Amino acid sequence: ELGLKVKNYIENGALVPDEITGQVVLERMSSSDCLDGVIFDGFPRNLKQAGVLDEALKKLNKQIDWVVYIKVPEKTLIKRLGKRLVCRNCQTPYSVEAAGKRSKCEKCGGELYQRPDDNIETAKERLKVYFNKTAPLIEYYRKGGKLLEIDGEGDIDNITSRIVAALRERACIAK
Repeated sequence: ELGLKVKNYIENGALVPDEITGQVVLERMSSSDCLDGVIFDGFPRNLKQAGVLDEALKKLNKQIDWVVYIKVPEKTLIKRLGKRLVCRNCQTPYSVEAAGKRSKCEKCGGELYQRPDDNIETAKERLKVYFNKTAPLIEYYRKGGKLLEIDGEGDIDNITSRIVAALRERACIAK
């Protein structure tokens, strides 16, 4: 039931309400496979969720090491989101250009498709929400000394290399 609620919000390009997101995160972080740490992608999305996360971490005697912020210009984001395909099986993202005439995923052979929330109009709406609700997190984590800002221009491999190098510098991952 909780999963269906989340799916409905995502498919409509809307943010999942904080109460629902908090339930999902708290449940997941209590799992045994999260004892050594977790990596969140797209959470928290606003200051209230950051507070929910802070409280959950406190209860689990954990803390945030780094928040990776991939900085990308708005025009580039809209272009990328409007031209993104995703593997139905493994969720690997592809740009329309990178996929070319391919209709199957290189990794698992799954079908490539455009998610309902990956079109230009929905991308513009998501950016409005981002600037109103999510952008304040950048300053929140910067003030807390946790923000790791990465240049998001270029291809996925270059951006990934920048992230890995920055985390290695901070001894977060092995060399």
